[in-house]
Amino acid sequence: MMAANQMNTTPKRAGSALEVLGAAARLGIMSFGGPIAHLGYFHEEYVVRRKWLDEQSYADLVALCQMIPGPASSQVGIAIGIERAGLPGGLAAWVGFTLPSAVAMVVFALLVRGYSVAGAGWLHGLMVVAVAVVAQAVWTMARTMAAEARRASIAFSAAIVSVLLPSSITQVSLIAAGAIAGLVFLRSDVGDAPEGSASFTGIGRTAAFVCLAAFGTLLVGLPVLRAATHSQWIAALDSFYRTGSLVFGGGHVVLPLLQREVIPPGWMTNATFLSGYGAAQAVPGPLFTFAAYLGAAMTPAPNGIAGAALALCSIYLPSFFLLIGLLPLYGWLRGGHSVRSALSGVNAAVVGILLAALYTPVWTSAIVRPVDFALGLAAFLLLMVWKVRPWMIVVGGAIAGEALSLILT
Repeated sequence: MMAANQMNTTPKRAGSALEVLGAAARLGIMSFGGPIAHLGYFHEEYVVRRKWLDEQSYADLVALCQMIPGPASSQVGIAIGIERAGLPGGLAAWVGFTLPSAVAMVVFALLVRGYSVAGAGWLHGLMVVAVAVVAQAVWTMARTMAAEARRASIAFSAAIVSVLLPSSITQVSLIAAGAIAGLVFLRSDVGDAPEGSASFTGIGRTAAFVCLAAFGTLLVGLPVLRAATHSQWIAALDSFYRTGSLVFGGGHVVLPLLQREVIPPGWMTNATFLSGYGAAQAVPGPLFTFAAYLGAAMTPAPNGIAGAALALCSIYLPSFFLLIGLLPLYGWLRGGHSVRSALSGVNAAVVGILLAALYTPVWTSAIVRPVDFALGLAAFLLLMVWKVRPWMIVVGGAIAGEALSLILT
């Protein structure tokens, strides 16, 4: 009864969408450093400087966005926008934080279109570094999401199936199987709900359930529609929407899933893909704007500006559905033992899907010589042990790759 009352309560809004847009655009221009750094910028801007919400509410928003798929830092910003100025505020927060880097990535895609960089040493260096970056993401996620025997078994089972039966339907099926496995096998492994007092309201119950239904319907229905229509537009919508629905943690975790979606169908070459990935390290804001580059660079259509808009909106659409659907239900989600058990199984399955993607196409396309393996190990060491920033590793990998190509030819 209390949850229902909260869902039907509409708070007095303290700000406007234009105000949120200005604050988010400032963050979108200056936020270098990846998702963790973004959360620090958000805390300083929204909690300390502007006092739009208190420490407990901010911590609870971060916890919610870490628990659901999608780009965690962007989702925190969208949720703050919703709490500040309703749904228009959430949209303004997304536009302001995302647009600067998205525009930069589209411009880069249009500039390099038509230039062939296949076989370039610096590009192969980027491909090798990508192996280290993805391996770091998988390792980090596995330590928190698949650390003990049952969850590790779910993760490895998902990886085996994903490697042997690579398809979009397989990925969705593995997520569902992970939820069922969590309910069956992980109930005893999920502890008590964390303490907290946050209560996020202002979204009606009907809107919440409609968004959750739309999220699930598109996730299951788009692969079927894609197979039935053979439309390139539907195929692109499905690929980017499904990627946005399956990525936990955001950032570099999205790389292998996107690579698996755009390379096998022949929408672009690995060279084109890795060129954009290298450029994405040099711009501020969320790494998910890499989707805008891919949409602009794809062949055949949709591409250019229309392709970029389709890819960018598609990869973020699941985040909007989930946030609008789950913000009013947050108290129940935090306390529901069955829900947290199912989510634990889903998280473990996602680790397995990423592990499979690390093998193919990331590893198989990059590690072809002993020297590649050595360079990859060096990059992994710098990332994991010495905590060097990813963009520095990317630049160093490109330089090393070019130097090795000159030495070995």
